[in-house]
Amino acid sequence: MSAAEPPQGANSAPAGGSAAAKPQAWGGHTSAEAHSLVRLLQLASPALPIGAYSYSQGLEWMIESRIVRDAATAEAWVGDVLEHVMANGEAAVLWRLLDACASGDGIRFQAWNAWYRASRETRELRAETEQMGASLARLAADLGVLDDDGSAFAQNAAPLTLPAAFALAAHALRIAPDAALIGYLTSWLENQVLVAVKALPLGQVAGQRMLYALGARIPQVAECAKALADDDVASFAPGLALASARHETQYSRLFRS
Repeated sequence: MSAAEPPQGANSAPAGGSAAAKPQAWGGHTSAEAHSLVRLLQLASPALPIGAYSYSQGLEWMIESRIVRDAATAEAWVGDVLEHVMANGEAAVLWRLLDACASGDGIRFQAWNAWYRASRETRELRAETEQMGASLARLAADLGVLDDDGSAFAQNAAPLTLPAAFALAAHALRIAPDAALIGYLTSWLENQVLVAVKALPLGQVAGQRMLYALGARIPQVAECAKALADDDVASFAPGLALASARHETQYSRLFRS
C-alpha cells in the first residue's frame, strides 16, 4: 500500500458499496439508533429556540424570598419538584402522550393535553406551557418533521402544551418513548439548574454538581411516572403554585415565570 492509498479502517467504505449502504455498528448500536440519539439530544437541548431559558417556574421567587439561598437549598427545592411534582404530574402526562402518539389515539392525546393545560395553577404556568408548546410545534413544522397525521394531532389538540408538542416531535423523530421521557426530564432539570446559576448566583461548578447529583434520580422518576395509574396522575403542589403566583407580582425579575 502506498502513502497515497487510504488505510482500511473507519473511513473506508465496505467492499461492493458505500458506507451508507447498510447500518453501521456504533458501540453495539445500529446507525439508526445513533441517529435517534442525536435527534433526542437536539430536541432536549437548551439551544432549542422555544424560550425555555426565560422561565424559572417559581424558582426565581423562591430565591427572592431567600427560601432558596445557596447550592444546598437550591438542590433541595429542585429535587423535591423533580420527585414529587414532575414524577406524578408532568412526566406521567408526557408518558401517556407518547403512548397516544405511538398508538395513533388522537382522542387520548387531546384528553391528556387538555388535562395538563387545566392543571396549570397560575396564569404564568399556563402561558409558559402554551407558548413553548406552540413554539416547538411551529419549529417541528418548519423543519418538516411532522407528517400529516402529526399536524392533525397538533391542530385538533390546540392550544398545545409543551409535553404534547414534545411527544409529537419525539414520535416523528422515531425516538423511543423511554428515551424521550428521560430526555424531557433532563432538559427540565438542566433549565432549573441554569436558573439557580443565573439568579442566586451560583458558580458553574456548583451548578454542575447539582446537575450531577439530581440527574442520578431521573431514571427512578421516569419509572415512577410510567408506573402510575391514570387516576393517580396528579399536579397537587401548593408550594410550587404559591411560588408561581407570587412571582407574578414580583417587583424585579429576570424570568417570565
